[in-house]
Amino acid sequence: MSIDQTNVTGTGIIYRNPKPHVFSRHAYFPWIVGLENGDLIASFVTGEAFESIDSDTCISRSSDEGLTWSVPQSLLPAQYKNLSSNCARLTNMGNNELAAMVVRSRRESYPEEGLANPENMGFVPTELLLIRSFDAGKSWTTPALIEPPLTGPSFEACSPIVLLKDGRWIWPTSTWRGWNGYSPNGMKMVALVSHDQGKTWPEHMEVMDSNTEQIIYWEGKIVELSNGLFVAVSWVFDEKKGVDLKNHFTISRDKGKTWTAPASTNIQGQTMALTELPDGRLLAVYRRTDKPGLWITTARLTDDTWINEDEFCLWGGIQENKDAQKQENMVHEFNELKFGAPCITILPDHTIFIAFWCYEKMVSNIRWFKLVV
Repeated sequence: MSIDQTNVTGTGIIYRNPKPHVFSRHAYFPWIVGLENGDLIASFVTGEAFESIDSDTCISRSSDEGLTWSVPQSLLPAQYKNLSSNCARLTNMGNNELAAMVVRSRRESYPEEGLANPENMGFVPTELLLIRSFDAGKSWTTPALIEPPLTGPSFEACSPIVLLKDGRWIWPTSTWRGWNGYSPNGMKMVALVSHDQGKTWPEHMEVMDSNTEQIIYWEGKIVELSNGLFVAVSWVFDEKKGVDLKNHFTISRDKGKTWTAPASTNIQGQTMALTELPDGRLLAVYRRTDKPGLWITTARLTDDTWINEDEFCLWGGIQENKDAQKQENMVHEFNELKFGAPCITILPDHTIFIAFWCYEKMVSNIRWFKLVV
């Protein structure tokens, strides 16, 4: 069955600044989980600007399939927000338990700067925090500091924890060089692994690594398919040439021990979300860079080959007046993004719920779409 605009059944807003003429508050980086009772819980970041020091993860709830949402409430206690920003994504662990992996970006030494150093693309220091709820998001535990199994020294906030069928928790991320350029392990996509439900993270998976070629993998996602395969996707940047490459994928057939060499999906995009459809096809949502807008593509995996099928534009966006490929300074490109970071949630009736951030009327809000496949 083909997928196109006729599959879209609705759209709406999760959060938008109610008084943009009074105060500056934008929303970015959503993640949505569905609960057993049908409620939806959204996490997203709000702040005065894209990389402002007051950027803070908030939680909102919907009990009517996304039509209306509660007033956002901050996830982190106040003492964790002094001279630091944060970004979290949620996972439903079942039985009303939620887990949020938080990347806390320490800004004490660089209070007047963004998150990344424009001179060398180094990142501010980060901490990893795990917060849990055992009552479907009504209350949250005190944040627990995570000791990563390798030196980043910084880590990217790009994915929620993934609960595997064998009980392991994995957290896809990318190592990121420090503000001064320190990068003992290079910049690569990895996944931290926990065998004790998040208490410790003693090992990691090496998912995509082309550091010697100065190829960087960002915004990684991992999906465990119904046939047992793991599939990872990422946004790919050639740092030497200063260009985005096509999104890449890799496959693991041994539960994450080894991965195939990263290969092109033939999709020219940046941040990508991925899910498996009931018929075994993959559905990808991504910010496209060779054409304007947020796009959807369906694909199949045949052996180690990614085969694209249907594609259509979900949200039109605006064509920016610049070369979509060449980036003289990638840090400046981060600063100028106007939409992206999609996420996909499958509702109990198999409706596909997609959320992303986008600027509309000069305010960044969190928008959703529903698709029936």
